[in-house]
Amino acid sequence: MSDTLFGKSILDLTELTKEDFHEIIQLGIAMKKNPENYQTALSGKILAMIFEKNSTRTRVSFEAGIIQLGGQAIVLDSKSTQMGRGEPIKDTANVLSSYVDGIMIRTYSDQMVHELAVEASIPIINGLTDDHHPCQILADFMTIYEEKGKLSGIKLAYVGDGNNMAHSFLLGGSIVGMDISIASPMGYGPKSAHVELAQEIAAQTGSSIVLTEDPVKAVKDADVVITDVWASMGNEAEQKEREAAFHAYQINDELVKHAKEDYIFLHCLPAHREEEVTASIIDGPHSVIYQEAENRLHAQKALMVKVMKEN
Repeated sequence: MSDTLFGKSILDLTELTKEDFHEIIQLGIAMKKNPENYQTALSGKILAMIFEKNSTRTRVSFEAGIIQLGGQAIVLDSKSTQMGRGEPIKDTANVLSSYVDGIMIRTYSDQMVHELAVEASIPIINGLTDDHHPCQILADFMTIYEEKGKLSGIKLAYVGDGNNMAHSFLLGGSIVGMDISIASPMGYGPKSAHVELAQEIAAQTGSSIVLTEDPVKAVKDADVVITDVWASMGNEAEQKEREAAFHAYQINDELVKHAKEDYIFLHCLPAHREEEVTASIIDGPHSVIYQEAENRLHAQKALMVKVMKEN
């Protein structure tokens, strides 16, 4: 296993190469199969976890993960730290760098995470920001690999809000050679900067990127069908407006008829049944959402070992 990621911050998926993706996924699969072999992999290491956004899966999977690797986690609610009282990011980054071996942060501002990484001398892992969700995509790609045996050449259809998940699928998919098709209503598509970057990467890797307002076009012949809530954290005030805009973008029995017969359904959770997806799909035979959620633990354990352990 190479140590090219040791000490590196993972702010978005462009920090990773195609080879990095496969190494993380293969290590995650090995850890899932034989967790006892990695019980001391991060012995003595400490991960600080900073939360500005509420969390279930990110909090538990990272904390359980580093404990299972022999390390420890310190959970920091930003409101109860000096960050919440206006301490400069520079000061927080430098002080924490002398106390712990890595920082995972789940927050709103990508700029804040970038500044934290610039100032810190330890790896920073983006646990979620407004524009990116790299750890979720690692878990999703691990799940796809387990189910389909490959990433390159897979068609992934994402139907819904052009949010941090859409951005991360565009970037991650283009890097690994996956064909990405995204359907969103007018005005709710992914940010152009992320689309343009993904298109540049795709031109090098042979990946195909399709952006459309037609969910049927997006889902046609898809190996993987994915959605997310229509109003992400911070957009709750737009719930009713978004319900009206997205009503034709629900993942339901009629829409998935256009996917491949053996498609799998993913959702990062939490989900709103009968809004972005019907119960018949998310609780049906094609759904692998709990396998996907479990893989947050394994993929993130692999990532922590890659960035926090020198071989």
